[in-house]
Order: sequence, then C-alpha cells, then structure tokens
Amino acid sequence: MNATPELLPRPDRNPADTAVARRLIATQFPQWSHLQIRDVDVQGWDNRTFRLGDDMLVRLPTAEEYALAVAKEHRWLPILAPVSPVEIPVPVARGVPDAEFPHDWSVYRWIDGEPVNRVGVEDLTRLAVDVADFLTCLRGVDATDGPGAGLHNWYRGGPLTTYDGWARASLETLSGVIETEAAEAIWDQALDSSWDGRPIWFHGDIAPGNLLVKDGVLSAVIDFGTCGTGDPACDLAIAWTTLTGDSRAAFRDRMAVDDGTWLRGQGWALWKALVVCAGSVRDGEGLPADEAVIIEEIIAAHR
Repeated sequence: MNATPELLPRPDRNPADTAVARRLIATQFPQWSHLQIRDVDVQGWDNRTFRLGDDMLVRLPTAEEYALAVAKEHRWLPILAPVSPVEIPVPVARGVPDAEFPHDWSVYRWIDGEPVNRVGVEDLTRLAVDVADFLTCLRGVDATDGPGAGLHNWYRGGPLTTYDGWARASLETLSGVIETEAAEAIWDQALDSSWDGRPIWFHGDIAPGNLLVKDGVLSAVIDFGTCGTGDPACDLAIAWTTLTGDSRAAFRDRMAVDDGTWLRGQGWALWKALVVCAGSVRDGEGLPADEAVIIEEIIAAHR
C-alpha cells in the first residue's frame, strides 16, 4: 500500500480533561475515588495523562485510532516487563467507555524519572548503549501471536512503502529548500531494502520524550502505544533524531544490525523529518532547525 497524507489522516482528537478522568474513576474504580487527580506537566498527543494520587496515572486516548492500543498494552506489557533491563509501564486496571467518553482506557503505576527531552543527558554514548540493550532484550521476546503492523501502531513494523506517497509529497513541497535529489535517492534505497526475517518485537517510538532518566542514566522506557512485531528498523530512527557522532556509532555497534536494517532505520527518520519540514514550509514557518539537521546528517552519511 502506498499511503498519502489523505489515506493516513491525523485522527480527529477530542482530549479529555480532569473532570472526565475524575468521573471515570469514581464510577468504574470507586476504591480510588478519594485520590487526587491532576494533569501531568507535559501532555502527549495520543493520550491525555493524569496523576492519580502519588502512585498511579490515568491514561485516556484522544481518538478512536489511539484507543486501539489499549487492548494490546494490557495483553503484552505484562509479558514484556519481566525481560526489560529498565522499567516499563504495566497496566493496573482497564476502563471501558461510558456515555460521555467513547474509548477503552487504562490505569498504570506511576514511573519516576525525567524525560530526556526535558533534562538532557551528559553522556549520550552511555544513553545509546543503554537504549540498544533495552531494544536487544525486547527483540529477544517470543513474538508468536504478537501484533503485526496495522492502524493500532500506524503500520510500524511493516514496509516503508506504506509512507512512500507521503514522503514524495513532502519532497515536492521541499523542492529548492533542501537537497531533495539526495534525499529522494536515500529514500529510494531504503525502499529497496526489505525485512525478510521472522517478526521481532519493537517499541515503535523510541524518542527522547519516552526515555526516562535518573541521575543521567536510562531508568525507564514508556509509551508502548506503537509497539508491535515485524521489521524492527523503526526503532533505529533515534540514531538520527537524538544521537550524533560517537554515540550513533556506539548504538549501531551495540545493535549489531545489518546494512539493510540500518538503511531502513534512516528511512524512518528521514520520512518523519521530511513530513515535519514540509508541513512547516506549507504553513509559512520555514524549516524547523532540528528536522533540517536530521536530513542534513542523513545525506552527509551517504557521502
């Protein structure tokens, strides 16, 4: 399937507020109704998250498409957690829709730690190795009956061709703004590579906001809404979105992936950067600096 922006639209979101979270807890889990409910400092896109007392959180999907991940998380996270070298979320309770909130939802234990994108880390190479070790353990879990690529994870684990139409539309928008010929050649190479191995577990969104650290060291990985089984190349995008130089090299060495998988990982990072840059240019805002650097570094790596 060659998807275009129109075929894979951004869902119609309807984020809930604390009043909704409070009502759902009171009606479905009254044993926790005495606990304070409050917003977290930084909200995500797919879910609204609220602290429930000091030790739990309420996670409410913002759209029907994002709610598809709830059943998956409740089935698989308790299986993935024991093998992870760092803490990952494990659901405590599963909520159901009511007359005013239309989605399944979850209660989780609160995980302490600060997201990398808020506090940064001094030793990027240490972070690269720790993330690689986490991904290696995740890939070692039996993937039998695991969730394959689909709408629940926006087709991660499937072929990059799913996003070919979107990438080429972005390249057209960026003509004359970036080195589109070089970027398109790299994209074509990534499309020519394919995963021919058995399905493997992946996280699907290894991004700084989903990596928690304590004292500068990786302590937890959160937000498994896009996890699944299939081609694990999508997890390699962090090499270009977050890591640089020595840390990128250490990550690749620790992951021990073949050239084709590394190239597809570049493709995932390139696709996302192209889409963000194209959207910004269409809105008259110019190139966003971070995504422009990602594109430049991927192109430079092929020279």
